[in-house]
Amino acid sequence: MEIKEVKKETTQHEHKNFYSSWKTILTTTHHTDIGIMYLVFSLFFFFMGGFASLLVRYGLTRGGSIAPEAYSSLFTIHGVSMIFLFIIPAWAGFGNYLVPKYIGAKDMYFPKLNALGFWMLPPAAFLIWAGMPNVGWTAYAPLSIYEAGWGMDMTILGLHLLGTSSIIGALNFIVTIMKMRAPTVTYRNMPLMVWTQLTTAFLQVLATPVLAMALTLLLLDRNLGTGFFNPALGGDPIMFQHLFWFYSHPAVYIMVLPGMGLVSQILPSMSRREIFGYSSIAVSTALIGFLGFGVWAHHMWTTGLSITARVPFMFMTMAIAIPSGVKVFNWVATLYGGKLKMSAPMLFSLSFILSFIIQGVEGVFLANIPLDYQLQDTYYVVSHLHYVLFGVSAQAVFAGIYYFFPYMTGRKYSEMLGQLHFALTTVGMYTLFTAMLFLGLEGMPRRYYQYLPEFFNMNVAATFGAVLIAFGSLVFLYNMLVSWYRGPAVANKDDPWKLADYNMKEWPDQ
Repeated sequence: MEIKEVKKETTQHEHKNFYSSWKTILTTTHHTDIGIMYLVFSLFFFFMGGFASLLVRYGLTRGGSIAPEAYSSLFTIHGVSMIFLFIIPAWAGFGNYLVPKYIGAKDMYFPKLNALGFWMLPPAAFLIWAGMPNVGWTAYAPLSIYEAGWGMDMTILGLHLLGTSSIIGALNFIVTIMKMRAPTVTYRNMPLMVWTQLTTAFLQVLATPVLAMALTLLLLDRNLGTGFFNPALGGDPIMFQHLFWFYSHPAVYIMVLPGMGLVSQILPSMSRREIFGYSSIAVSTALIGFLGFGVWAHHMWTTGLSITARVPFMFMTMAIAIPSGVKVFNWVATLYGGKLKMSAPMLFSLSFILSFIIQGVEGVFLANIPLDYQLQDTYYVVSHLHYVLFGVSAQAVFAGIYYFFPYMTGRKYSEMLGQLHFALTTVGMYTLFTAMLFLGLEGMPRRYYQYLPEFFNMNVAATFGAVLIAFGSLVFLYNMLVSWYRGPAVANKDDPWKLADYNMKEWPDQ
């Protein structure tokens, strides 16, 4: 397909308010429309997954109020929804909306394939929620083999659809970035958001097929009596963990790298100065993507791996902190001496940096093999995971939505409500995840629906934090909906943050 043909086709699809009718929603192929639909889809399942987590917290605060099977299903659907239906689609949404604009292209290289990738998500979500698996989001064998009923099979098929969508989207991003950049946009000056999106796309293309293979073998074990992961038939359940984590640790960077890119765009705008250390941030992005494929076994210290296998993975895990530290240094250096605008996107970006540091410190302890033996399968691991996926990824999503809301809608959001959302969310988040951290240090195992009495007070504190996040999320929802339809119009939709006053611009020259 010639690039000229793509430009000719995509200009025919540019229109305002594509959501004004079902026909335009179902047939649009324009990248901005697809991007907004991804974001709306992801936020819907943020609230769905969040509601499941509130039920989990209710069950832990009121011991025995939820049946064990229901409790297992709730924390499973919470994890699957937040990872596969909220965070990853949210970054696809930002990528669709921003990448063509940042590289000076009219649309994605394959607009119709782009739309197909999105429309795979609703049936996938239906299969996962209808299946309601109760084996945990990791679906470890042999438990997932012996799980009765069609629920696990439906979830596997739903994940296959999500994986296919992910690969389609990633290939589209790679081709778009490599083939459709404007003459003024080179690898040496293209926005850092594009660098992170490109690295993420390569991670998705290389890692997702491995998860698809593991899920296919699991499906065969469940339905055709094969023994790939079934020890009773000579299979190896540890092999499932290797395949799963070979995807799922790069998936951590699939969920984090776009947020790093987004924050790298927001901080200069809100500081009124250029990003510090552009080249080192770009190189560190590629290094994180490369090293991310060599650390998966740190999730498996307690599975019986030999010491000769564990030690290299431990050093590699610690080494990946170096490019991460480079980013933090450059972000802080960007802030130094800047004219800081403490609006909602800036506040969430700052909290993103703090959470990134906290989860990094937690991760160093988990990378240490003797310490991991004590902390494995406790709430310390749950705290670490949530600092990564909510403290880092979700807060970057919120920062991005607030920052690009005027660009997307031509309207202003309520800054007061945005800052209220930030206050409730951050106080709730640090209360919830810090309580989890101490529960883990005290030895409370994860995934148990009942616990020893001495853990009660910390569980109440954690639930209080979760409730604060819930109230903050409702404030966010109200702010977005009301501002979208009745918010005051921005003076200049192409420059709502008045970057031109500081000789800066959001989009490159065409």
